[in-house]
Amino acid sequence: MSLPQRPAHNHSAEEKPLQRTIDERRAGARGTGSLGDTIRAYVALTKPRVIELLLVTTAPVMFLAERGLPNLWLVVATLIGGAAAAASASVFNCIADRDIDAKMRRTENRPLVTGEITPRAATIFAFALGFGSIFWLGGFTNWVAAGLTAIAILLYAVFYTLVLKRRTTQNIVWGGAAGCMPVLIGWSAVTGSLSWEPLLLFLVVFFWTPPHYWPLAIKYKADYEAADVPMLPNKVPPTNVAKQMIWYTVAMLAASFALIAVAPMGPVYIIASVAAGAWFLWECIAFIKRAKAGLSGTRLRAMRVFHGSITYLSVLFLAVAIDPFLNPWA
Repeated sequence: MSLPQRPAHNHSAEEKPLQRTIDERRAGARGTGSLGDTIRAYVALTKPRVIELLLVTTAPVMFLAERGLPNLWLVVATLIGGAAAAASASVFNCIADRDIDAKMRRTENRPLVTGEITPRAATIFAFALGFGSIFWLGGFTNWVAAGLTAIAILLYAVFYTLVLKRRTTQNIVWGGAAGCMPVLIGWSAVTGSLSWEPLLLFLVVFFWTPPHYWPLAIKYKADYEAADVPMLPNKVPPTNVAKQMIWYTVAMLAASFALIAVAPMGPVYIIASVAAGAWFLWECIAFIKRAKAGLSGTRLRAMRVFHGSITYLSVLFLAVAIDPFLNPWA
């Protein structure tokens, strides 16, 4: 079956053109940056919001691994190392994607596109963060956590960014494995090993990634088409995307419920996982109903699923952190 033809883009005169060149933006930015602007540009390269979301899954797993309150310095050291590793991977991603970032309204103001930071400077920054995070975790936690950190950086910077992103509609599915690694890193920082509990939580985040990211790709569909990035929403109708989101959500819930028996988890986690899981599944079902009916506001509903996915993950991992203190079966 052939894929539907891409619709022609009709931009109003008020919209910024998607195809402004990197050279034009560099010319506009040259010589205008203060020290504060430069610092902000380097911070922007690290994608702080992504780092924040990754850290949300790290600390709670450390509480579960300890079955209580872990050493405070160990938590702080792990979060610092994890943040640096995530920042390194993000900077490598920005370096590799600066050509397509220039074609997307959502990313056209990133520092490597505007010329605020040169690719050479960004590369040095990325390597410094990456090696720094690995040796930091090796010195202050253990080398199991450090090794997993190195794998996480490679998964995102190479496997996702260079291999998958421009080649397959399933890019975010398999590339999303990088975003699951903080769960394993947090657990191993406490225990020095791995077990079924962090592996199940790894699967929770793995299956969570598609229904989290595809709604965002629906909103920015025109951007991805302009950059010729084969995100699934660019290639199939919204109903097909919604169906896959539901299947991934069901698999995510199955992994989250399996943890109840394996850990075992107590009442706090049981209630949170069932209630938050049922709510998020309903959001996905409501989205597919709207998509099937061809109703207006489909993109708005997709973003509701996107924000709902963040709420779900935050609630679930908060329960993971609290449960060890109130678990009568632990």
